Amino acid sequence: MIKSQIKESILTKKRLLNDTSIIKLIDKVSEECVNVFKNNGKILLAGNGGSAADSQHISAEFVSRFYFDRPGLPSIALTTDTSALLAIGNDYGFEKVFSRQIEALGVKGDLFIGISTSGNSKNVINALIAANKKGLITVGLMGENGGLMEDLCTYAIKVPSDQTPRIQEAHILIGHIICAIVEDTIFGHLK
Repeated sequence: MIKSQIKESILTKKRLLNDTSIIKLIDKVSEECVNVFKNNGKILLAGNGGSAADSQHISAEFVSRFYFDRPGLPSIALTTDTSALLAIGNDYGFEKVFSRQIEALGVKGDLFIGISTSGNSKNVINALIAANKKGLITVGLMGENGGLMEDLCTYAIKVPSDQTPRIQEAHILIGHIICAIVEDTIFGHLK
C-alpha cells in the first residue's frame, strides 16, 4: 500500500513534468503574480477542506517567506476569518462565503486563485464569478476534468489525475513552484 501510494504520486508528478502546456500555464501564472505584487495588488485564495489548507499554506508562503528572508507580499486566504465565514454562511448561504469576501476585498489588479479538486465547488465557482465581475485575474487549480470552474478562469491549471489525494499533492507543488518563482523574480537580489 505504501509503495503503491508513492508510485501513484510520482506518476502524477511525471505527467505534470511532461505536459508542456501545464508548465507554460504555471510560468504565466507566476508572471501574473509578480506583476500583481509589483503593481501593489494582492493575491486572494480559497478552497474547501484540503484545498482550504492549501489556500492558507500558499498565502502564508507569500506573506512570510519561502526560501529566504525578504519583505512580505500581500496575500489573503479567504478561508481563515471564521467570523466572516459564519456571518456570510448564516446570512447568505455557504455558497457565498468566498464571493462576498471577493466583493468586499478584491479590486481590479488583484489575482484570485480558486482551488477545487473537482472543479465544481459552488462557493469557489461563485468566487470566480465575483472576481471576474470585479476585473481580477482568475486562476483555477483543479483535477483533469476541470469541472465548471475551467471556463471561469483566466488560467485553468488541470492536474492530470482524477484521484483527490494526487490532485491535492500536485496543487501544493504548483503553489510552491509559483512561490519560488515569484520570490526569486522580485527579491532574488536579496539572496
